[in-house]
Amino acid sequence: MKNLIIVESPAKARTITNFLGKEYKVIASKGHIRDLPKSSFGITIDEESGDFIPKYSIPREANPTVKELKKLAKAAETVYIATDEDREGEAIGYHIAKAIGKEPSELPRIVFHEITKTAIKRALDNPRSVNMDSVDAQQTRRLLDRIVGYKLSPLLASKIQRGLSAGRVQSSTLKIVIDREREIKAFKPVEYWSIDALFQKNIESSIYSFDGNKIDKMTLGNETSASQIVNSAKAESFIVTSIETTKRKSKTPPPFMTSTLQQSASTQLGFSPKKTMMVAQKLYEGVKTDKGTMGVITYMRTDSLSLAKEAISSAREFIKNEFGNKYLPSKAKNYTTKSKGAQEAHEAIRPTIVEFTPQIAQKHLGADELKLYRLIYNRFLACQMTEAEFETQAILFEGEKSIFKASGRRMLFDGFYKVTGYTEKDKLLPKLNKGQKVSLDDIKAEQHFTEPPPRYNEASLIKKLESLGIGRPSTYAPTVTTLQARKYVELEKKRIHLTEIAFTVIEMLEKHFPDIVDSGFTANMEETLDMVAEGEKNWQDILKKFYAPFMERIDKGKREIKSLKQATPTGESCPKCEAELLLRKGRYGEFIACSNFPKCKYTKNIDGTESDQPEETDEKCDKCGSAMVIKDSRRGKFLACSSYPKCKNAKSLIPPRELTVPCPLCGGKIQEREGKRGVFFGCASYPKCKFISNFEPIDKKCPECDYTMGKKTLSDKDLYECLKCKHRIDA
Repeated sequence: MKNLIIVESPAKARTITNFLGKEYKVIASKGHIRDLPKSSFGITIDEESGDFIPKYSIPREANPTVKELKKLAKAAETVYIATDEDREGEAIGYHIAKAIGKEPSELPRIVFHEITKTAIKRALDNPRSVNMDSVDAQQTRRLLDRIVGYKLSPLLASKIQRGLSAGRVQSSTLKIVIDREREIKAFKPVEYWSIDALFQKNIESSIYSFDGNKIDKMTLGNETSASQIVNSAKAESFIVTSIETTKRKSKTPPPFMTSTLQQSASTQLGFSPKKTMMVAQKLYEGVKTDKGTMGVITYMRTDSLSLAKEAISSAREFIKNEFGNKYLPSKAKNYTTKSKGAQEAHEAIRPTIVEFTPQIAQKHLGADELKLYRLIYNRFLACQMTEAEFETQAILFEGEKSIFKASGRRMLFDGFYKVTGYTEKDKLLPKLNKGQKVSLDDIKAEQHFTEPPPRYNEASLIKKLESLGIGRPSTYAPTVTTLQARKYVELEKKRIHLTEIAFTVIEMLEKHFPDIVDSGFTANMEETLDMVAEGEKNWQDILKKFYAPFMERIDKGKREIKSLKQATPTGESCPKCEAELLLRKGRYGEFIACSNFPKCKYTKNIDGTESDQPEETDEKCDKCGSAMVIKDSRRGKFLACSSYPKCKNAKSLIPPRELTVPCPLCGGKIQEREGKRGVFFGCASYPKCKFISNFEPIDKKCPECDYTMGKKTLSDKDLYECLKCKHRIDA
């Protein structure tokens, strides 16, 4: 063996091995093999210089890997570092070199945005050194997060409750969710009225102006003003005073970067950001195709919108051959990233080979992989196609005092919608002449109230983080996942709901550590880290500037922050063990509990009523044979094993609804079920059959692939969508 190539992932190693000869050995580090210790702070401060010295160690589970890497590196003539080309990948490469006893600057570093034979060979022909500025930027992030996490989390645990945590990005993100909840609670609905009319029996229109004053959404604030217009219009005669027809173009969408891919996968596919990145990782690292195993998309952690010239050329050639010249713009389209510090990678997310179409990919990819690949593939093609063209129509119907406006629209040319799909129907207005008299056949006023801003879902929260400059492509999904893991938020019907403890934590941080939850401070820190990566700032100076004042507030907080953990004695005795009863705070408010907890688990509500005890049933647990009991949860009553927590068997109290449509995979029955993210539909034969759908399957076959279709609502329109190829038709 002459050459050793070290990557992070075994899947990535297998794919690259396929492209190289016997003179190369490709091995995976399996992620981080050297990091700050989990059991201690892991940072010392030099007494003379004040510099921060991280104490990196090799985790026990990584020892066998490191041992093998050292052995192979010793036998190799050349050792290549081939980790991902973002800051985390650069840092992993640095630590791999240190772990195997090599100087990072002496090892050739190869980078590539796609795992294809051409890209790998080009990278081997153009090695560089480990970028120490990027390593320092990632190291600064790691140490900042360790300082905040290890110093602030214990303070929260001591003052509020055990198990709480805080983080530089995590806490500012939670503050954003809290602020939205406060907006919702403080919101006061405002009344307004709309007026719609029907002319010539079928022309829908809305009030445009009255008595010379233009009417907008909030003009009509009560029934009296709305009734005045309605009564006046009924007595008026109307003619057509204006007919306007204009053409406009719909711009092509840019290719995906990490944040927009996560948002689109959430809204269109129902994927969580975490799932999106897991599936994208598989597509990037390599899948089996007719041409062998290869990566079918470029690197998926990126905030760049640029595309390689070769990729654009191949896309334009494909569009010309597949759809014709009318779908091909005269010049190639280039996109630029608006966000500051967009430098995590050099390309947007795109397919590596444009000839590997979703139709071909269908033979090689799993269901989720195909869905995400089709989304990425179609967006990439669309970004290099011509714009869609529409004709908009506007007609004004004028009476003595009232003017109504009717609007229409029709597609003249589908352009990029040829590949992304277009579900809206044309709304055509009949041919009328200026000055023509028209009849008012119906008019109605309707009351409305303004609505509060919606709670965030995972996609809209990531969009907010991106707009504020909080985090980077590699941190969006982990940040949202961390908030759920820490029990600060819960997902209900795909919306983010806060737990009680989240408010308590943020209120304390707002008062005593305002910069930690300030989005501006967090965004500025990201820009500072970008400057470290560019070699414009010294990473030690940043840590010194942050550490001293932060630790002063930690010490002050230990002395002055009032503990919220104390429970208030009630003066009553527990009816079960006679210990004192205490008034405590929980996730859902105050309650009374035995002071002898956890030995005695007696609780009651603050109004004196005892907490509901599980109701026993005659049904036996099909896993352990114990009696099943009826328990209550936020989602309603359910059956659970009485031996919990030894046996965690649980099921719905009400038998699931069965559909008449057979399972498209095995022909069995499909059941409606309730999950953490809401209602879904799955095969009754699970786990033997793993059919699942977020939308209700219907007795209708897809005209494209003859698979079962499902019914869904998109932008308030009912659609039928194929559960396999995603082809849509209007319901």
